[in-house]
Amino acid sequence: MSRGHRLFYPALPVVAEHAPHRAVYVGDADGRCEILAWDRAAGTARQVTDRPGGTVRAALDPAGATVWWFDDDLGGVGTWRTCDFDRPDRSVEALPSVLPARHAGIAMAADGTTAVGLSDDGGMTVFLRTGDGRVGERVHVGGYAYLVDLDPTGRLLVVGGDAAAEPAVTVFTADGARVAGIGGGPDRRVWALGFAPGVDPARLLLVVEDEGGYLPATWTAAEGVVRHGWCRFDTEITAGWFPDGQRLLVRQDRHARTLLHEVDLTARTRTVVDTPPGSVLDAAVWPDGDVAYVWTDSVTPPQLRSVRGVELPQHPGGRSDADGPDAAPADYRREEIRVPGPGGPIPALVALPADREGPRPAVFLVHGGPFQHARDAYDPLVEILVSTGCAVVRVNYRGSSGYGAVWRNDFSAGVGLTQLEDLAAVRAHLVAEGVVEDRRTALWGTSWGGYLTLLALGRQPELWRLGIAISPVADYVAAFEAATPAVRALDVLLFGGTPDEVPQRYARSSPVTYVDRVRAPVLLAVSTGDVQCPPAPVEHYARLLAERRIPHQVVRRRAGHEDFDAQSHLALMQTVLLFMQRHFDGVQDEGTPVALAMARPVG
Repeated sequence: MSRGHRLFYPALPVVAEHAPHRAVYVGDADGRCEILAWDRAAGTARQVTDRPGGTVRAALDPAGATVWWFDDDLGGVGTWRTCDFDRPDRSVEALPSVLPARHAGIAMAADGTTAVGLSDDGGMTVFLRTGDGRVGERVHVGGYAYLVDLDPTGRLLVVGGDAAAEPAVTVFTADGARVAGIGGGPDRRVWALGFAPGVDPARLLLVVEDEGGYLPATWTAAEGVVRHGWCRFDTEITAGWFPDGQRLLVRQDRHARTLLHEVDLTARTRTVVDTPPGSVLDAAVWPDGDVAYVWTDSVTPPQLRSVRGVELPQHPGGRSDADGPDAAPADYRREEIRVPGPGGPIPALVALPADREGPRPAVFLVHGGPFQHARDAYDPLVEILVSTGCAVVRVNYRGSSGYGAVWRNDFSAGVGLTQLEDLAAVRAHLVAEGVVEDRRTALWGTSWGGYLTLLALGRQPELWRLGIAISPVADYVAAFEAATPAVRALDVLLFGGTPDEVPQRYARSSPVTYVDRVRAPVLLAVSTGDVQCPPAPVEHYARLLAERRIPHQVVRRRAGHEDFDAQSHLALMQTVLLFMQRHFDGVQDEGTPVALAMARPVG
């Protein structure tokens, strides 16, 4: 096919608080994600990093003078480096005495103090670098934790962890003394989002789960936690401060779309920010008060917008908006349905070829997470698969975000097994309605979606004709043992314990348990540096398939859990579609399987 489809999307620039004409962002450099420094006043952008695997993490000090970027390997282990904004070609180690570790947060104060969180198997450590370059360890937290923020004066820092733990959030002095612990719980999770700008005493923004909904809260040392119960939301939110330290920009994921709200904590008012229908993938208030956001819908590739009208800079190796519009979207029909299910109505997004009536082969694109959701957003895979004659179904099964806490937290039939119930219910409904063919349905998922794909092939072999599992979990116990503290913390939350504590739950939800029942051809893609879904258990699963003579293919990539190389993405998509042409006769052979055009990466 000759149409172009975007691989990577624009990311919001990080703007210097006291020099808002200066920013850094993740951009496209010859098909890789790299860091660029953007001077909005001069209208220029300079490439800061140039690494074979790309670079996706950067920060800019409040004065706009120093760029920080994370120099990591495929497994995410690395060190922070700094360079002058005007001389990005000269970088030095930011924390020369600190050993490489995984990124766990960075925050900066107005006086030049920078706090850096770094994690390893022993936990998370916060290091502080003062304005004169001195570096010291301040806080160490065992297990999963991350640095949230440093207050504007540099006197307090806040650390987050498991949102359901007690405490979920801990406030420390810059010297490492514990100031306060802010509690959580299984039905009252708490997330910390950051300190208000320019406010003394320091005021910390929180999101609290409460009675099935979500509301903003604030913490100060004098008052403790103040819950703003008048401002309750029925589905998940995140938020950030306006420069005045009194208003919030709240981003709400709701029923596959996004709403932006301006919340005034003093006036106790809430108003919707005018954005087009669709999804806002990220949003922030810039120091000048402008609201910038990344917007998309099902037929429009994500684009950077703002309330006042911002333009992306041109930069080396990337397309500018002047290069012309994206190709017109493919002609296909889109439907949103609700299907009766064991836990209530199941939402799903369905895309259908416009030139074909009657039952058609279907590919279920299974989203990852688990706490993510399929949304009204551009996905090149949908267009590619619809153009081959397939229906594309994206199910927001239980565990998905965007539908409230009760739906998000429902794993009542077991981890993975609950989600399979909902996938099967939507499939049965579409078959009964004559939308899809009973014997021609496939699954395609990445990460946790890849895990559900493998689990479904073994638990429901009569339903699925083919499986595509990219960076999946194939053996939950083996993956747990090899994963990072953050991933292990998520597993403990989902299963209610470790594999040693609840072994039967892990076994019941692990794809390897059901490998003898798999009948469908399987494509497995693994990445050598993946520490979230380690490749070794997947390789073992592939050997078990070979012993049982199940048609399969293993694609091995030199990447981490996320691959930020566009050529690698292109090669994988070509391989997957060729595999589908061989093993799933719902896909037409159109010659070249897919031609994907490069666009700006997202960080």
